[in-house]
Amino acid sequence: MEFELSEEHRMLKDLVARFVRDELMPLEKSVLEREASGQGAIITEEEKKVLDDKSRELGLWGLDAPADVGGSDLPVLAMIGVEEEISRTVTPYVLPPDSPNLRMLMATVNEEQRQRYLAPYANGKAISAIGISEPGAGADPAAMTTRAVREGDEWVINGRKIWVSRAAEADFTILMAVTDREQGATRGGISAFLIDKGTPGFNVVRRIPMIGGAFTYEIALEDCRVPASALLGKQGQGFAPMQIRLSTRRVQMASWCIGLSQRALDMICDYAPQRRTFGTPLSERQAIQWWVADAATRIHACRLMTYDAAWKIDQKRDVRSEISMIKVFGTEMAWEIIDHAMQTFGAMGMTKELPLQLMASQVRNMRIYDGPSEVHRWVVARSLLRR
Repeated sequence: MEFELSEEHRMLKDLVARFVRDELMPLEKSVLEREASGQGAIITEEEKKVLDDKSRELGLWGLDAPADVGGSDLPVLAMIGVEEEISRTVTPYVLPPDSPNLRMLMATVNEEQRQRYLAPYANGKAISAIGISEPGAGADPAAMTTRAVREGDEWVINGRKIWVSRAAEADFTILMAVTDREQGATRGGISAFLIDKGTPGFNVVRRIPMIGGAFTYEIALEDCRVPASALLGKQGQGFAPMQIRLSTRRVQMASWCIGLSQRALDMICDYAPQRRTFGTPLSERQAIQWWVADAATRIHACRLMTYDAAWKIDQKRDVRSEISMIKVFGTEMAWEIIDHAMQTFGAMGMTKELPLQLMASQVRNMRIYDGPSEVHRWVVARSLLRR
């Protein structure tokens, strides 16, 4: 068994690390200042254009997109190193395209949709969003109430979606809706639709500020009419592709938690020998030493667990339990390690001048997004107890 990335994938990881060091890290100070002033943890359009140009020049676009639409067709395993490196900074930049929606599209589009949606998305020419969660429905797809009814050559959609990232900016939104009330979520009752920006009846009703300088949106669908061709995949078979999307994000989150945790650990190791308390460097205090040792151990374990899950995904194996395990383990690991870093820095760790508070907020969001820890523990326990 191999426990490391291949040489090719390590070289890619190193390339992304250099991109983060040279291009993203220098922007952190401005990002922190904007977040502290209430603007959100954002980069400007001008900064994004510079980053887009540089990352494209380095060949970092479309890494896991299909080759026939201009991508590199990299496996999930290769993307673990990419996501780990990109998450070491709080500068918010995603190498186009974002993998979760990409992989859902790859599993479902027909030829027309491939050219109209997948190809421009894979090439960084389109922004996508996805509407799954609803007010009151939480992480339970069976509680979804947004309804799509077929009328001739159109679908008429009514309902509400919430916690939708990029809804106001997206060129198209993948929207989940109930198409058969008699069937459950996993038995053919849910379908996916592609809704273009500006479609009448698709209304972004509010922007919701989240912790960590992020924003999500609430959407109201009021007699939103889309053509029959907007159906993504087959009618009533939206649940499985949606799970592909969610699983991809959960693996991505575990990778982000590795990178965030490693950044926090590096900050502890850099600072602790310099800071003296009562005449002794913090690095000589047993509490700090144990935090460092435990953090390194848990990061190593999480990295191996994430590699294992990614490899199994590439082998087309069922990894529902493994994905739930790394989602819980990674987010709770990162939360504790970042908290220890904040404690190590003392009062300075409480300021908005250091990235630690943004890192902590990102992880706190992740403990809820794409299924809270409690649901994922339930998934793992249910699988084991059924045996």
